[in-house]
Amino acid sequence: MATAEEEDARAVRPDGLAIRGRRHARGWSRRDLVDAIGSAHEAATGLRASVAPGLIAAVEERAVPIPYATLRLIAAGLDCNPVELLAPADSER
Repeated sequence: MATAEEEDARAVRPDGLAIRGRRHARGWSRRDLVDAIGSAHEAATGLRASVAPGLIAAVEERAVPIPYATLRLIAAGLDCNPVELLAPADSER
């Protein structure tokens, strides 16, 4: 059984279109999403966290694999479950 740290480090393929769609539905730029990620993480933990706008662009445009922990940060910023942001092949695991 994998530890929490191993699960967080596991690379997953996000659904870039789902992330972009949720961001656009809020009328947010990528920078706005970065700010929302920081605010959500700070509210949950008391610490700021960040995801670079360039990484968000790579995720949205090319669905580059990212650690599950990063997907959780993005999901927190979008106020959704990380599973909702997985590409279909990964969500079936």
